[in-house]
Amino acid sequence: MSATLSALGFAMVPVGAALIGALIALMRPPGPLVTSGVQHFAAGVVFAAAAGEILPDILEAGGIVPTLIGGLLGIGAMLLVGRLEQRSEGTAGLLATVGVDLFIDGLVLGIAFAAGAAAGILLTVALTLEVLFLAVSTALGLGEKVASKGRAVVLTVAVVLLLPVGVLVASPVALAPEAVKTALFSFGLIALLYLVTEELLVEAHEEVEDRPWITALFFLGFLSLLLIQEMLG
Repeated sequence: MSATLSALGFAMVPVGAALIGALIALMRPPGPLVTSGVQHFAAGVVFAAAAGEILPDILEAGGIVPTLIGGLLGIGAMLLVGRLEQRSEGTAGLLATVGVDLFIDGLVLGIAFAAGAAAGILLTVALTLEVLFLAVSTALGLGEKVASKGRAVVLTVAVVLLLPVGVLVASPVALAPEAVKTALFSFGLIALLYLVTEELLVEAHEEVEDRPWITALFFLGFLSLLLIQEMLG
């Protein structure tokens, strides 16, 4: 129970970041260069979390079959998320798409805490950056669809609460058999790689051409999480 409460406590950090992001979006939206730069940095951080925390747990636990099953389920889930994003329309569609994305992020965070506190903390750092700019884009989208800026902020923060819900749903993972843990770690790895390749980096290149300093931020993000990992031991 204490581990679950700890995971939920850390999950509230991205929720706070979402509130900040929504307020920034509606009061002083960041420019495309800043947005692209931070998205590159966040992508590097998430990639480091996937490679440095989730992947070693899969390799250590072993098991070809659970790794394959979890990976295939992850691929299927991410393809469904991508399909939902393409078909989403209006306020309800936007909230549904973002909500599914954040719920899966919460599941992955809960899985990471099942692997160990250090893994969970590092992934919290990664997801906080991702959620910050997801909240910015969501609030901007809602700002065009709802009556007031305050309502857009409230809806953005409300949908981000699906992240701690996902953490709560994933909390029994710590008690699961090793084969189930391996399958879930494989699922989480695919979800994080999808987040990097199909969301953060794709969005980062939509409005801004490649610039060396922006590209370098991806690797600085990767390096930063490695350094934090070393400091945590």
